Amino acid sequence: MRINRGQLDYRHILNNLSDCVFLFNRDKQLIYVNDAGEQLVGGSFRHFLNQDVTNLLKCPYIDLEKDFNRSIRTGISFVHRDLVIAPTETSITVDFIATPVFEKNEFTSMLIEIQQLDRHLKISREEQLLSQQNASRLLLRGLAHEVKNPLGGIRGAAQLLAQELHGEYNEYTRIIIDESDRLQALVERIVGPNKPPQMAPHNIHNIVERVRQLVQAESPAGVTIKRDFDPSIPDLVCDQDRLIQAILNIVRNASQAIGKTGEIKLQTRISRNMTIGSKHHKLSAKIDVVDNGPGIPSNLIDQIFYPLVTGRPEGTGLGLSIAQSLITQHQGMIKCTSEPGKTIFSIFLPLSNGNE
Repeated sequence: MRINRGQLDYRHILNNLSDCVFLFNRDKQLIYVNDAGEQLVGGSFRHFLNQDVTNLLKCPYIDLEKDFNRSIRTGISFVHRDLVIAPTETSITVDFIATPVFEKNEFTSMLIEIQQLDRHLKISREEQLLSQQNASRLLLRGLAHEVKNPLGGIRGAAQLLAQELHGEYNEYTRIIIDESDRLQALVERIVGPNKPPQMAPHNIHNIVERVRQLVQAESPAGVTIKRDFDPSIPDLVCDQDRLIQAILNIVRNASQAIGKTGEIKLQTRISRNMTIGSKHHKLSAKIDVVDNGPGIPSNLIDQIFYPLVTGRPEGTGLGLSIAQSLITQHQGMIKCTSEPGKTIFSIFLPLSNGNE
């Protein structure tokens, strides 16, 4: 079968590439980006339209504008291998190819292709972490169920003793009952809700704003929580209460980490061509929780989503584990990067069915 050139949808083809494609005009302003490129820069094309190349693709170790001008002047492409760029809060290593486009010997635009070198390694590592976290969660849920029944028996026996004993001994039975109740509450938090999630379309920004208001009200006066929302994100089918709880756990954790003074930023973006576990999603909502606290110790960064793991003496080690479990119920994922002065928790929630 022959394909009519006029029937080809080149944008559809470009949007199915795993490599990033950018097109800048003669003024070095963005005029096109494919889906993979939108994921790289952490936002939609409309959000970054007409943005300067040096602001969009930050290259700390090369003078991109100088290379850009030389390529326009000579008409020769330029290539950077293993180049570190920082289009978002996180630096990545890429292969970078820029090709000047000419029409009738006049420069019209610059085509930039970017291939993420660490993408496949990241996907493999994320799959391994998700598998380990799920195994740990299942083990802990099994242990929690085994503990639940004896706790009920201990509490019941203490209540019967309280009816028979008098005076100073009642204090001991009260301690047994109180501690049994505390452990019962801990077990229920580990096991999580028994009811299936109540899924319905919701505006993700209403959910994030509700969390912002709750945490701002309970945080010290020196803690500020800023917003940076992408209005192009469509409604998300989710259990609103569980999603609020998951995001609340993460933002509250950030507030506790920065102490009496600091800043938290809540940012939403569209993420394209995202692989979560073994499923590929064309569209996902990305919620970033960024704080300027002391950071997470390097020896804990790969364990923070495990139950009962915490870096704070007063912490229970359940907040992030529960958040990950609730997000997993939405077929999503949480990722974290941290260094002193900047910790980022990124929540990915699919807006489309997997593998489409």
